[in-house]
Amino acid sequence: MGPEAAKSFAGQTLVNLRAHPAARSKQEIDYGRRGAGYVFGAFQPATGATWTWTAQRRTTANVVTFLEQVETWIDPSVERVYAVLDNLSAHRATDVLFFALAPPRWEFVFQPKYAAYLNLIEPWWKILRSLALKGRRFETWEQIEAAVFAATAYWNAHRHPFIWGRRRRHQPRRQPGVALTPSIR
Repeated sequence: MGPEAAKSFAGQTLVNLRAHPAARSKQEIDYGRRGAGYVFGAFQPATGATWTWTAQRRTTANVVTFLEQVETWIDPSVERVYAVLDNLSAHRATDVLFFALAPPRWEFVFQPKYAAYLNLIEPWWKILRSLALKGRRFETWEQIEAAVFAATAYWNAHRHPFIWGRRRRHQPRRQPGVALTPSIR
C-alpha cells in the first residue's frame, strides 16, 4: 500500500449549512510523523479474500518473508499462483526471483510502468484506506497496524468476488413514451 505514517487522515463530516451557510470545512494541520511503515497485501479476486502484513521497511528480505507467508495462506490445492508485481527494485531482486523458482506453482507478472490500473489490488487498497484510515488520527504505527488488520478482517467477513471496473448500480426501469401525461383528478 505504500508508506503510511501515524497522522490524521481526512474524513467526511456533515457540515451544518444553517449554522455556517458559506463556511468551508476545515481540518487541523497535523505536523510530524509518529512512526511509519509499509503494508503488504495479497488478494484473490475470484473469492475476494485478502491478506495483509505490515513491516517497518520495504526490503528484499521483507518481500521474501511476505511471499513465504502468502504461500502458507493460499490453499495448497491451487495449482497456479500469479503474483502481479510493480517494478520496484525489491520485487526484481535475486532472492525474490529464487522464491518464484522454489514452489513451481508461482509465476510473477510484472505490470508495465505507469499502468497501476492493471493491478486488481490497487482498487482494493483504496477500499482498505477507506475502511481502516479515513477520518481517524493515529498516534503510533501500532495503531495503524491494528486498524489495517481489523479492516482486513472485516473485509474477509463480508467478502465477495471482486469485479474489475466500475460497480454496476441498479437503475430504475424507465417508463415507455416521451413524457408522462399529467394526472387529472
